[in-house]
Order: sequence, then C-alpha cells, then structure tokens
Amino acid sequence: MSRIDALIAELCPNGIEFEPLKSIGVWYGGGTPSKSKLEYWQDGTIPWLSPKDMGKPVIETTEDYITAEAVAGSATKLVPANSVAVVVRSSILEKILPTSLVPMPVTLNQDMKAVVSRDGILPTYVAHLMRSRGPEILRAARKTGGSVASIEMPKLMAFRIPVPPLELQHEIVKVLDTFTKLEAELEAELEARRQQYQYYRDLLLSFDERMLGASKQASKQASKQASIRWMTLSEIGEFIRGRRFTKADYVEDGVGCIHYGEIYTRFGTATNSVISHVRSDMAGALRYAKPGDVVITDVGETVEDVGKAVAWIGDKDVAIHDHCYAFRHSMNPKFVSYCMQTSSFIAEKAKYVARTKVKTLLIESFSRIRIPVPPLDEQERIVAILDKFDALVNDLSSGLPAEIAARRKQYEHYRDRLLTFREAA
Repeated sequence: MSRIDALIAELCPNGIEFEPLKSIGVWYGGGTPSKSKLEYWQDGTIPWLSPKDMGKPVIETTEDYITAEAVAGSATKLVPANSVAVVVRSSILEKILPTSLVPMPVTLNQDMKAVVSRDGILPTYVAHLMRSRGPEILRAARKTGGSVASIEMPKLMAFRIPVPPLELQHEIVKVLDTFTKLEAELEAELEARRQQYQYYRDLLLSFDERMLGASKQASKQASKQASIRWMTLSEIGEFIRGRRFTKADYVEDGVGCIHYGEIYTRFGTATNSVISHVRSDMAGALRYAKPGDVVITDVGETVEDVGKAVAWIGDKDVAIHDHCYAFRHSMNPKFVSYCMQTSSFIAEKAKYVARTKVKTLLIESFSRIRIPVPPLDEQERIVAILDKFDALVNDLSSGLPAEIAARRKQYEHYRDRLLTFREAA
C-alpha cells in the first residue's frame, strides 16, 4: 500500500482525472444468431458469450460456440482479445452488471456489452473498477419500469470513472490480482469437491447396485432396493401455482414469501426461513406453500434454472410467486429436492422446457418425470448422508465456501479502498 500511496503523491498530487466510460475504449454490442440455422451453431469455433457464462473474474471458455457465417449473418461482432464484458439486461436484477475480463476474441449475446480499452488503460484495471462501482452504476443507469431489468446505455456511457497514470494502474492491479488468484484457486478446489459430491449424489439416488455396500450389508440393502418404486411426480403429489406479487409489494415485515428469482440465486436444497416479505393486506389474495412442500420455478434464463427446487421446511405457510409451483406430497421434502438436482432428472427436465427468450417449464409434461420412492426411513437415511456432503460444499458458515467468502470480502475491502480517489480539480 505504501508503494501505491507514494505513486499517488508523486504522479497525481492534485487528484485523479475522471472520464466517462464512453471514452475509455471501443464498446461492442451483441446479438443472437438464428437458432433455426443449424449451420450457424454446428461445428462453431468462435466463443459466444452470454449471461450464463458470467460470474468469474476471468472468462476462459463459453458454453456456446458459433461459426464465422453466424457472425456475418447476425448483429454480433467479433470482439478483440482482452475485452471487459458486462451483462446489461436480465430477467433477474441480481444478474445485472457482473463484469469479467475476457482474454480471447469473443462474440456477444444481445444482453451483453464489452469494451476494449484504449492505450494507457489496463483492461484488468477496468474490470476491477467496474466490479467496485457496480452498485453505483446500477443506481445511476438502471432503466425504470418494465418486467426485465436493464441498463440505459447513454447513462452507462456517461458514468465517470477515475483513470490514474498507467504506472499506478499496474501497482493496483498487482495487489488485486493476488486476491483474485487465491480466490480462483479455492474456487477450483471447491469445484472439484462439488463434482465429487454430485457424482455420489447421482449414484446414491439411482439406487445402483454399486451402492449396496459391503457383502455383509448386501442382504439388508437388497431388501430395501426391492421395496423401491419409481413413480411420476403427478402420482406422488400435486402442483399448486403461486400468485403474482411485485417488488413494489415488498416490505420489511409482512407475509413471508419466496420469489422465483431467489430460488436459483439465494436458496439451496432446503430452507426454513424467507428472505423477503410482502404487504400483510395482500394475505388473502396470495397462494402458499405449506411446510414440507417443494417450491419449483417455472421460468429462468437457462434450462438448469427452470424447474429448480427448494424444499420449504419452515413451520408456517409461505407465499409463493406466480412463476413458482408448490409441489405437495407425503415424502421427505429434502429427499425430493435432492432428486430434482440429479443429472438424470435435469436431463429429463430439459425435454419439457420451452426454449423461448425466457425459458419456461411445461408443467403438465414435467409432472410425468419419475423419481425413486423408497420407504420413508430410507429417504431419511439418504438425506442425512447428502446433508453432510451438501454442507461441505455449500455451507457459507464452514469449510471452503466460508474461506472463499472471507477472501472475497478481503478483496472487496482492498479493491474499494485502492480504487477510491480524489478527483482532480
């Protein structure tokens, strides 16, 4: 820090020059090539970046790749290497403005923008700075009204950021990259643990013979195996759709509710508490999940988001949004929620998602997916095993997630401190 303080005193004793984002480099927009033209997507080699790829400080791969013909036949353009990409439109407010460095040439989805900074401005500096200013940019440039959250580009382009001398940028980036490198290493270890957990979860819930255990336990486990039935969700229970409420209905203290966006951004396998409340005078017009229900989303930006489930294990009824269904049944709710996380279930679910701009679950078809129905004591035994794995890779109060959260807070503290400057008069 002393080195940075010394550089500020030496190079810019009277403050730092601020510039609008428009002037820091060349900005690129995006577009989506026609999905009906298979030749645009088959054997594509050009990375196509969309909001589902975002979330890491550096993006090295994308889920989708397109062809040169797709670039020529759509609004998307090839963005040179070392750009800084940002999400400017999403159906979920929390997914607006994540910012990532993109080291390779890339094309963009229509909900993305990217900037290639001019000489004298490091792309890594821009990426760190925009992450730091994200909440401020959102307040200044968010488009009001409408069902989809978005950024007004003239306001984004007018937002002013500090542009210190290049030598000072290098020193700041050196410090901040140390934090992001450590976090990336921890994230890689956590991802390996998650893959291991997912493998055993899928195997355990497939009731594969390999899970029968040692020979002395085989007879007992084989007996349980024989009593397992596979049933469709419609045979097991019923789906109850929620009713609409909006952000304008939110209050500090009122009727506890679950919004569909919270299911894939804030909740895990199960929850016994809510994040949000809506006005008490709406109580009679709402629909509710009861304790033991599994709450399922029916929209999302990706197939994985659609149909994502959280078991409601609170002690009171909870209001659910109209893009949610309460699945009411007599099984262990966490067992059902775990079943809905398996790779086989997600593959089946994908068959029943309408792939429009916003992916939508076709609930009548979804209800025909089968899951295993072992005896209740076996459900509880499996849940106890999976809860231990789940805590290891997802519990923010312990293990790797807690360490990553601590490192992220440390990074954010130093990032915001290092990127706060006095503006030159």
